[in-house]
This record gives sequence, structure tokens and C-alpha cells, in this order.
Amino acid sequence: MTNATLQTLKKRRTQYALGKKLPLSNEAVEALIKEAVRLSPSSFNSQSSRAVILFGEASERFWEITTEALRAIVPAEAFGPTEGKMKAFAAGAGTVLFYEDQATVKGLQEQFPLYADAFPGFSEHSAGMAQLAVWNVLADAGIGASLQHYNPVVDAAVAKEFDIPSSWKLRAQMPFGSHEGGFGDKTFIEDDNRFRTFDSLAVAAE
Repeated sequence: MTNATLQTLKKRRTQYALGKKLPLSNEAVEALIKEAVRLSPSSFNSQSSRAVILFGEASERFWEITTEALRAIVPAEAFGPTEGKMKAFAAGAGTVLFYEDQATVKGLQEQFPLYADAFPGFSEHSAGMAQLAVWNVLADAGIGASLQHYNPVVDAAVAKEFDIPSSWKLRAQMPFGSHEGGFGDKTFIEDDNRFRTFDSLAVAAE
């Protein structure tokens, strides 16, 4: 099947071997990320997703903070592989921090009380779509990335370091950079275990 969107989704793979040699300028990458988040759907057009875009030393600083936060909770004898992962993420050109603005969520809960319990879930849907949109545009530009989740362990320290508004809730981190390694083959579970398709409804005999 030939479809531009599907071709981009095929390019989107988890890349842990990252380098700093981006095929685009930092400004161009920043513009791609911003536009991807802008165009991502959100419930009630709430636009609750926020992104902090870190390049160079700022990105490396984020992974230093994460390393120290994890050092405090991971047993010393098991910390080697964890530290290696942090160094691999820091070796990239940058990192996107994905946030959801809880003030926006609270505002929707107050405006539409009938759906109040649903809005936190809707916010998570928006977050996931923004993350995939950014990952796709990076993949289409030939930039490697992965999606990480070191929140809430790093939340307070990162908020202090980068002056993050108190209503922003960290949901994910995406280190990105040049491809410095290949990928294994992607495998899929059987379609019969994943999909159901109907084009009519069976009518039970009376």
C-alpha cells in the first residue's frame, strides 16, 4: 500500500544510537516540532499540550539531572546500565520535554462539569498524539528519536532548572539526534488477535 502517512510511520522507529549531526539547523528542527504540536488534535480544541525544546548543553543538563535523580533510587551495583542509557540520550542533539497544562484541564472541568472526570484522560490522549506527531516529523526529516518516561522522578528538579510553570505536568521525554546505528526488524502480532471488522450486523433468529 502506497500512502505517505504510512511511509512516515514506517520510518518512525526507536533509535537509541544518537549523535549530534542533525540534517537540519536547530531552528528548522524547532519549527518542525512546534508545528507538529500545533497541528495535533485535542479534545474541545483545548490545546493542552506543551513542549520544552532543549538543544546542546541544555539537553545534556536534562540528562545529568535525570542521572542524579536515578542514582538516588537505583542500587549502586545495578546503576551501570542505567547510567549508560543516560549517556546515550545525552549524546543526541536535543530533547523534547512533553507537558500537559493542568490549568487547561481544570478550566475544562469547570466549564463542562458533566465531563469533569473524563478530561484528565482526554489530556493524556492529546499528549500521546502530540508525541507521535513530533516523532513522525522528526522521522520524516531523517532524525532519530525515542520516547522516554522518567517523570515524576525528575519533575521538581527539571521545573526548577528550566523555570517550568507549576501547572505544567511532565508526561514524556524525547531525546533526538542523528542516526548512529541501524534497527532490527519490527515484528507484529497476528491481525486476528488485534482487529475486528464488520460491515453488517447479524440478526438473531427469533
